[in-house]
Amino acid sequence: MIEQSSKPNILVVNDDGITATGIKNLMEVMQELGNVVVVAPDSPQSGMGHAITIGKPIRFDKVTLYEGVEMYKCSGTPVDCVKLAVNKIFKGKKPDLCVSGINHGLNNSINVLYSGTMSAAVEGAIEKIPSIGFSMDDFAADADFSHTKKYIKTICEQVLANGLTEGTLLNVNFPKGPTLKGIKICRQANAKWMEEFDERTDPYKRPYYWLTGVFENFDHGEDTDVWALDHGYVSIVPVQFDLTAHHAIQTLNSWDFGLAAGDVESASTKNTSAADGINLG
Repeated sequence: MIEQSSKPNILVVNDDGITATGIKNLMEVMQELGNVVVVAPDSPQSGMGHAITIGKPIRFDKVTLYEGVEMYKCSGTPVDCVKLAVNKIFKGKKPDLCVSGINHGLNNSINVLYSGTMSAAVEGAIEKIPSIGFSMDDFAADADFSHTKKYIKTICEQVLANGLTEGTLLNVNFPKGPTLKGIKICRQANAKWMEEFDERTDPYKRPYYWLTGVFENFDHGEDTDVWALDHGYVSIVPVQFDLTAHHAIQTLNSWDFGLAAGDVESASTKNTSAADGINLG
Protein backbone atom coordinates (compact mmCIF):
# COMPACT_ATOMS: atom_id res chain seq x y z
CA MET A 1 0.00 0.00 0.00
CA ILE A 2 1.53 3.28 -1.13
CA GLU A 3 1.52 5.85 1.64
CA GLN A 4 -0.20 9.18 1.14
CA SER A 5 2.09 11.67 2.82
CA SER A 6 4.27 14.67 2.17
CA LYS A 7 7.29 12.39 1.80
CA PRO A 8 8.28 11.27 -1.72
CA ASN A 9 7.44 7.73 -2.81
CA ILE A 10 10.60 5.93 -3.92
CA LEU A 11 10.90 2.74 -5.98
CA VAL A 12 14.07 0.72 -5.31
CA VAL A 13 15.12 -1.96 -7.82
CA ASN A 14 18.28 -3.83 -8.82
CA ASP A 15 19.65 -6.68 -10.93
CA ASP A 16 21.66 -8.58 -8.30
CA GLY A 17 18.55 -9.94 -6.62
CA ILE A 18 16.39 -9.05 -3.66
CA THR A 19 18.82 -10.46 -1.07
CA ALA A 20 21.88 -8.59 -2.39
CA THR A 21 23.89 -6.43 0.01
CA GLY A 22 23.80 -3.52 -2.44
CA ILE A 23 20.03 -3.16 -2.52
CA LYS A 24 19.88 -3.35 1.28
CA ASN A 25 22.27 -0.40 1.52
CA LEU A 26 20.37 1.60 -1.10
CA MET A 27 17.07 0.89 0.63
CA GLU A 28 18.48 2.13 3.95
CA VAL A 29 19.48 5.46 2.40
CA MET A 30 16.10 5.87 0.68
CA GLN A 31 14.29 5.30 3.98
CA GLU A 32 15.87 8.57 5.17
CA LEU A 33 14.28 10.38 2.22
CA GLY A 34 10.79 8.97 1.75
CA ASN A 35 8.36 6.06 1.56
CA VAL A 36 10.16 3.06 0.07
CA VAL A 37 8.89 0.20 -2.08
CA VAL A 38 11.43 -2.46 -3.11
CA VAL A 39 10.86 -4.64 -6.18
CA ALA A 40 13.74 -6.88 -7.24
CA PRO A 41 14.45 -10.12 -9.09
CA ASP A 42 14.25 -13.31 -7.04
CA SER A 43 17.70 -14.28 -8.35
CA PRO A 44 20.69 -12.45 -9.92
CA GLN A 45 19.98 -10.93 -13.35
CA SER A 46 23.29 -9.23 -14.17
CA GLY A 47 23.98 -8.53 -17.83
CA MET A 48 20.32 -8.80 -18.81
CA GLY A 49 20.29 -5.35 -20.39
CA HIS A 50 16.79 -4.15 -21.26
CA ALA A 51 15.33 -7.64 -21.60
CA ILE A 52 11.66 -8.20 -20.82
CA THR A 53 9.77 -11.45 -20.24
CA ILE A 54 7.58 -12.51 -23.16
CA GLY A 55 5.84 -15.84 -23.63
CA LYS A 56 5.93 -17.11 -20.05
CA PRO A 57 4.31 -16.03 -16.79
CA ILE A 58 6.01 -13.76 -14.26
CA ARG A 59 5.73 -14.53 -10.56
CA PHE A 60 5.39 -11.49 -8.32
CA ASP A 61 5.17 -12.04 -4.57
CA LYS A 62 5.30 -9.90 -1.46
CA VAL A 63 8.12 -10.83 0.93
CA THR A 64 9.23 -9.83 4.41
CA LEU A 65 13.00 -9.48 4.66
CA TYR A 66 13.29 -6.25 6.66
CA GLU A 67 10.77 -5.01 9.18
CA GLY A 68 8.62 -2.11 8.03
CA VAL A 69 9.68 -2.25 4.36
CA GLU A 70 7.26 -3.06 1.53
CA MET A 71 9.13 -5.57 -0.63
CA TYR A 72 8.32 -7.78 -3.61
CA LYS A 73 10.34 -10.42 -5.43
CA CYS A 74 9.87 -10.95 -9.15
CA SER A 75 10.76 -13.95 -11.31
CA GLY A 76 11.39 -11.66 -14.28
CA THR A 77 14.08 -9.22 -15.36
CA PRO A 78 15.02 -5.88 -13.76
CA VAL A 79 12.92 -4.10 -16.39
CA ASP A 80 9.98 -6.39 -15.58
CA CYS A 81 10.34 -5.28 -11.95
CA VAL A 82 9.87 -1.62 -12.88
CA LYS A 83 6.97 -2.34 -15.23
CA LEU A 84 5.14 -4.42 -12.62
CA ALA A 85 5.80 -1.87 -9.87
CA VAL A 86 4.35 0.99 -11.91
CA ASN A 87 1.37 -1.06 -13.09
CA LYS A 88 0.47 -3.17 -10.06
CA ILE A 89 1.81 -1.36 -6.99
CA PHE A 90 1.70 2.32 -7.88
CA LYS A 91 -1.23 1.68 -10.25
CA GLY A 92 -0.29 4.46 -12.63
CA LYS A 93 0.45 7.03 -9.90
CA LYS A 94 4.15 7.25 -10.62
CA PRO A 95 6.71 7.23 -7.81
CA ASP A 96 8.66 10.43 -7.28
CA LEU A 97 11.99 8.66 -7.75
CA CYS A 98 13.30 5.35 -9.10
CA VAL A 99 16.72 4.19 -7.92
CA SER A 100 18.50 1.04 -9.08
CA GLY A 101 21.42 -0.74 -7.40
CA ILE A 102 23.72 -0.52 -5.67
CA ASN A 103 25.23 -2.83 -8.27
CA HIS A 104 28.10 -5.13 -7.32
CA GLY A 105 30.51 -4.03 -10.06
CA LEU A 106 30.94 -0.94 -12.24
CA ASN A 107 28.58 0.13 -15.00
CA ASN A 108 30.82 2.76 -16.54
CA SER A 109 31.48 3.35 -20.23
CA ILE A 110 30.04 0.70 -22.60
CA ASN A 111 28.87 -1.42 -19.66
CA VAL A 112 25.78 0.78 -19.50
CA LEU A 113 24.40 -1.10 -22.52
CA TYR A 114 24.67 -4.54 -20.90
CA SER A 115 23.66 -3.57 -17.39
CA GLY A 116 20.42 -4.79 -15.84
CA THR A 117 20.91 -2.17 -13.12
CA MET A 118 20.99 0.68 -15.63
CA SER A 119 18.22 -0.80 -17.77
CA ALA A 120 15.90 -0.77 -14.76
CA ALA A 121 16.72 2.92 -14.29
CA VAL A 122 16.21 3.53 -18.02
CA GLU A 123 12.77 1.93 -17.78
CA GLY A 124 11.97 4.30 -14.93
CA ALA A 125 12.97 7.24 -17.14
CA ILE A 126 10.85 5.87 -19.99
CA GLU A 127 7.95 5.99 -17.53
CA LYS A 128 8.87 9.66 -16.93
CA ILE A 129 10.09 8.96 -13.40
CA PRO A 130 13.31 10.71 -12.30
CA SER A 131 15.71 7.76 -12.24
CA ILE A 132 19.26 6.96 -11.12
CA GLY A 133 21.43 3.87 -11.39
CA PHE A 134 24.12 3.29 -8.74
CA SER A 135 27.08 0.91 -9.08
CA MET A 136 30.32 0.27 -7.20
CA ASP A 137 33.65 -1.31 -8.11
CA ASP A 138 33.34 -4.40 -5.91
CA PHE A 139 31.86 -7.75 -6.98
CA ALA A 140 32.05 -9.28 -3.50
CA ALA A 141 28.75 -10.50 -2.06
CA ASP A 142 29.65 -8.84 1.25
CA ALA A 143 30.97 -5.61 -0.30
CA ASP A 144 31.22 -2.58 2.01
CA PHE A 145 29.02 0.20 0.59
CA SER A 146 29.22 2.48 3.63
CA HIS A 147 31.39 5.12 1.92
CA THR A 148 28.78 5.56 -0.84
CA LYS A 149 25.81 6.40 1.34
CA LYS A 150 26.34 10.12 1.92
CA TYR A 151 26.89 10.65 -1.81
CA ILE A 152 23.78 8.63 -2.73
CA LYS A 153 21.69 10.67 -0.32
CA THR A 154 23.01 13.99 -1.65
CA ILE A 155 22.52 13.01 -5.29
CA CYS A 156 18.97 11.82 -4.67
CA GLU A 157 18.12 14.96 -2.71
CA GLN A 158 19.30 17.07 -5.65
CA VAL A 159 17.24 15.07 -8.13
CA LEU A 160 14.14 15.29 -5.94
CA ALA A 161 14.63 19.04 -5.56
CA ASN A 162 15.56 19.89 -9.16
CA GLY A 163 14.15 17.07 -11.27
CA LEU A 164 15.73 15.70 -14.44
CA THR A 165 15.17 16.63 -18.06
CA GLU A 166 12.59 14.30 -19.60
CA GLY A 167 14.30 11.38 -21.34
CA THR A 168 17.42 11.72 -19.16
CA LEU A 169 18.64 9.71 -16.18
CA LEU A 170 21.85 9.49 -14.17
CA ASN A 171 24.48 6.76 -14.21
CA VAL A 172 26.45 6.97 -10.96
CA ASN A 173 29.54 4.84 -10.29
CA PHE A 174 31.68 4.59 -7.17
CA PRO A 175 35.29 3.48 -6.75
CA LYS A 176 35.92 0.91 -4.06
CA GLY A 177 36.26 2.61 -0.69
CA PRO A 178 36.90 3.84 1.81
CA THR A 179 38.16 7.27 0.67
CA LEU A 180 36.57 9.27 -2.15
CA LYS A 181 37.76 12.64 -3.48
CA GLY A 182 34.33 13.95 -4.47
CA ILE A 183 31.99 13.98 -7.48
CA LYS A 184 32.83 14.49 -11.15
CA ILE A 185 30.18 15.12 -13.82
CA CYS A 186 31.47 13.12 -16.78
CA ARG A 187 30.89 11.82 -20.25
CA GLN A 188 30.90 8.12 -21.09
CA ALA A 189 34.40 6.95 -21.99
CA ASN A 190 35.21 5.27 -25.28
CA ALA A 191 36.15 1.87 -23.89
CA LYS A 192 35.10 -1.72 -24.43
CA TRP A 193 35.71 -5.30 -23.41
CA MET A 194 38.32 -7.14 -25.47
CA GLU A 195 36.51 -10.44 -25.23
CA GLU A 196 37.67 -14.00 -25.49
CA PHE A 197 35.78 -17.27 -25.20
CA ASP A 198 37.67 -19.82 -23.16
CA GLU A 199 36.91 -23.22 -24.71
CA ARG A 200 36.49 -26.06 -22.24
CA THR A 201 35.24 -29.65 -22.35
CA ASP A 202 32.43 -31.15 -20.28
CA PRO A 203 32.52 -34.73 -18.86
CA TYR A 204 30.91 -35.98 -22.08
CA LYS A 205 33.77 -34.50 -24.15
CA ARG A 206 31.53 -31.81 -25.59
CA PRO A 207 32.95 -28.28 -25.92
CA TYR A 208 31.49 -25.34 -24.05
CA TYR A 209 32.62 -21.72 -23.74
CA TRP A 210 33.22 -19.32 -20.86
CA LEU A 211 33.25 -15.60 -21.64
CA THR A 212 36.37 -13.80 -20.43
CA GLY A 213 38.05 -10.58 -21.41
CA VAL A 214 39.97 -7.45 -20.51
CA PHE A 215 38.45 -3.96 -20.27
CA GLU A 216 40.40 -1.60 -22.52
CA ASN A 217 40.11 2.19 -22.44
CA PHE A 218 40.76 3.96 -25.76
CA ASP A 219 39.85 7.36 -24.34
CA HIS A 220 42.54 9.52 -22.75
CA GLY A 221 40.28 12.43 -21.86
CA GLU A 222 40.16 13.61 -18.26
CA ASP A 223 36.42 14.29 -18.44
CA THR A 224 35.32 10.64 -18.66
CA ASP A 225 33.79 8.26 -16.15
CA VAL A 226 36.76 5.88 -16.46
CA TRP A 227 39.23 8.67 -15.63
CA ALA A 228 37.17 9.86 -12.67
CA LEU A 229 36.89 6.40 -11.16
CA ASP A 230 40.58 5.64 -11.72
CA HIS A 231 41.42 8.84 -9.81
CA GLY A 232 39.16 8.24 -6.82
CA TYR A 233 36.08 10.27 -7.80
CA VAL A 234 32.40 9.39 -7.97
CA SER A 235 31.37 9.63 -11.63
CA ILE A 236 27.97 10.93 -12.72
CA VAL A 237 27.06 10.56 -16.39
CA PRO A 238 23.74 11.92 -17.68
CA VAL A 239 22.29 9.21 -19.94
CA GLN A 240 19.52 9.28 -22.53
CA PHE A 241 17.58 6.43 -24.12
CA ASP A 242 17.09 8.15 -27.50
CA LEU A 243 19.76 6.29 -29.46
CA THR A 244 19.27 8.29 -32.66
CA ALA A 245 22.58 9.45 -34.14
CA HIS A 246 21.14 12.84 -35.08
CA HIS A 247 24.44 14.00 -36.59
CA ALA A 248 24.27 11.19 -39.18
CA ILE A 249 20.85 12.03 -40.63
CA GLN A 250 22.14 14.69 -43.01
CA THR A 251 24.89 12.36 -44.27
CA LEU A 252 22.43 9.52 -44.91
CA ASN A 253 20.11 11.88 -46.79
CA SER A 254 22.99 12.59 -49.20
CA TRP A 255 23.41 8.93 -50.17
CA ASP A 256 22.09 7.55 -53.46
CA PHE A 257 19.86 4.60 -52.62
CA GLY A 258 18.85 4.17 -56.28
CA LEU A 259 15.20 4.96 -55.54
CA ALA A 260 12.77 7.39 -57.10
CA ALA A 261 12.78 10.92 -55.75
CA GLY A 262 10.74 11.16 -52.58
CA ASP A 263 11.10 7.47 -51.67
CA VAL A 264 13.70 8.30 -49.03
CA GLU A 265 12.59 10.73 -46.35
CA SER A 266 14.48 11.79 -43.27
CA ALA A 267 13.08 11.28 -39.80
CA SER A 268 12.68 15.03 -39.51
CA THR A 269 10.25 15.19 -42.46
CA LYS A 270 8.26 12.00 -42.05
CA ASN A 271 5.64 11.64 -39.33
CA THR A 272 4.95 8.20 -37.86
CA SER A 273 2.32 7.09 -35.42
CA ALA A 274 1.25 4.09 -33.40
CA ALA A 275 -0.84 3.07 -36.39
CA ASP A 276 2.42 2.11 -38.16
CA GLY A 277 2.67 -0.85 -35.78
CA ILE A 278 5.06 -2.02 -33.09
CA ASN A 279 7.70 -4.70 -33.56
CA LEU A 280 9.44 -5.94 -30.43
CA GLY A 281 11.63 -8.35 -32.38
